[in-house]
Amino acid sequence: MRPELFELDTALLTARTVVRRFRENEGGQFYDLFQANRNLLIDNFPKTERALASKEKAEKYIRQSICDWLFHRDFVFGIWDNESARLIGFIRIFHIDWDVPKGELAYFLDKDFSGKGIMTETMYAVVQLAIKKMGFSKLYIRTATDNYGSQRVARKLGFRREGDYRSDFRTPTGDLLDTMVFGLTAQEF
Repeated sequence: MRPELFELDTALLTARTVVRRFRENEGGQFYDLFQANRNLLIDNFPKTERALASKEKAEKYIRQSICDWLFHRDFVFGIWDNESARLIGFIRIFHIDWDVPKGELAYFLDKDFSGKGIMTETMYAVVQLAIKKMGFSKLYIRTATDNYGSQRVARKLGFRREGDYRSDFRTPTGDLLDTMVFGLTAQEF
């Protein structure tokens, strides 16, 4: 654990969203969000999909994410729409190496809210928190080579393409996907 993170903000406000740590009893909302977007997410989030196989499992996932946050192993944020208070997305900082410190970002947004700049807006707030308040020296995003939306978000935020991994990620159907890695250092932000 990192004592300097004990007082870390658990909620961020953007122009259109509230980005915050999940709370107990929000697993059902997360399950519903994932199921509504399952066809878009299944190939990119197979482990999350397995963890959200039921509302009960989704609640377990949320509670585990709260524990991981408190022990600074993983940081999972929900994205809520300001107007409707509806859960519309997810951002996660994981694969954290505190020796550098660096971490990987994963994210998705409900299909009804995509293409409006909301993910770029919310990711900017999380990247700013990670670098300025949490002390990350580097953040990176690993995305499928055909996930152009994610690549656009990364580039808009100043992430630079660092390379490709061949046959890096297995989908639930068994296909191996190539991935692209984008990185951003604290100095570049």
